[in-house]
Amino acid sequence: MSVADFQAVIGLEVHAQLLTATKIFCGCATAFGAEPNAYTCPVCLGMPGALPVLNEKVVEFAVRTGLALGCEIRETSVWARKNYFYPDLPKGYQISQYDLPICEHGRITIDTPEGEKTIRVRRIHMEEDAGKNVHDAAAGLTRVDLNRAGVPLLEIVSEPDLRTAEEAAEYLKQLRDILVYLGVNDGNLEEGSFRCDANVSVMRRGTSDFGTRTELKNLNSFRFIRQAIDYEIARQVEVIESGGAVVQETRLYDPDRGETRPMRSKEEAHDYRYFPDPDLPPLRLSRAFIEQVRSTLPELPRAKQARFVAELALPAYDARVLTADRALAEYFEACVSVYAGDRKKLANWFMGEVARLMNERGVSVSDVREKIPPAHFAALLGEIDKGAISNNAAKEVFSEMFRTGREPLGIISEKGLAQISDLGAIEQAVDEILAKNADSVASYRAGNQKLLGFFVGQVMKAMKGKGNPQRVNEVLRKKLGGQG
Repeated sequence: MSVADFQAVIGLEVHAQLLTATKIFCGCATAFGAEPNAYTCPVCLGMPGALPVLNEKVVEFAVRTGLALGCEIRETSVWARKNYFYPDLPKGYQISQYDLPICEHGRITIDTPEGEKTIRVRRIHMEEDAGKNVHDAAAGLTRVDLNRAGVPLLEIVSEPDLRTAEEAAEYLKQLRDILVYLGVNDGNLEEGSFRCDANVSVMRRGTSDFGTRTELKNLNSFRFIRQAIDYEIARQVEVIESGGAVVQETRLYDPDRGETRPMRSKEEAHDYRYFPDPDLPPLRLSRAFIEQVRSTLPELPRAKQARFVAELALPAYDARVLTADRALAEYFEACVSVYAGDRKKLANWFMGEVARLMNERGVSVSDVREKIPPAHFAALLGEIDKGAISNNAAKEVFSEMFRTGREPLGIISEKGLAQISDLGAIEQAVDEILAKNADSVASYRAGNQKLLGFFVGQVMKAMKGKGNPQRVNEVLRKKLGGQG
């Protein structure tokens, strides 16, 4: 038998760092990249007698996320101590939530080759992050940086509804897009602010009993997530087919070798000895607070994609690209509101020139929008639409607009980029080219219609690229006898 004879069962646990200025239970900063242990205090260092005080913004962000994912919001949730010993956990326990989390029973819709699929979200709970162990192999030392200790996290746990590595990656992309749209997470996998653990098992097709699962860690890119899950599926099938049994354990993914390896035996809930935190009372939310948070939710990416297709007649691919980033989508919509032309043309410029500017110059959407406000963008495309400027010249103007922040008409005039549409000037240039190329004219009239491109190129060259291509084509066809 082969891997194709087995069905994978995958569930994901995502840890999303919340975009608060301070930690969950103290006033220390959450900024990334500071000197080790610069952002610490008695609370996040776990000093005796230091008491936690809940950051209200963390609660708001948790409710915001839960509502966006269609969860039930628990009006009374409880803090728990998750006990384990590790050097980067100063108190010897992590403050988390266990049997009464703040959000439950949500869902995320993903796209698969077979169509849309709904993945259930089991729970969302708040917790504090641990510190970070920094291994110095040369010195034979491990140092502990506690800047991250106490940073607020949401743990978002899916049901085991995913069946392939591609589905898992798509789920994570959809979830990350939602969190970024909500403004609760920056979606940065490399810095660890959006982290994923995958629970993977396999079962023979035609059966309904789930196999023994393993937990995969160290998944900090979508590519690694796909690779790790695919490797683990194949590994588990090989173990079973060789007569062995899959061991429940935590495995680390090694991207250099493209394989997973054992890290430790997999813990169960009872291993952590959860109990209610005596320093934190139950969290009680009013219905009014929940509804107030609901009123602030933005239009989410999937809904925006559907609207772009339905209302703006954009292809599904374009809609997805344009809505992947909330700032980009808002900039596009602002341009749509002032541009009377073809929305597909506007979308092409966003996916082409706007993307090129951002990639080449390392700038953000807000940087582009500041230099090229929607009214200027629309004015430039309007000049293309009426034939006053060629598409290539417009790209030059666009770059200059970004460099200087000036409006397009002044740049077009200053650089002499206006397109020549005057019929008399075009006819004069065409007549000169045809007179110089009598043999080619005869060949064209004899049926060699491919020569039309040659004539267009010669006329445009003679007019220094400023001739209106459509008018040039029209005049050439007329003077050549209507061939082509």
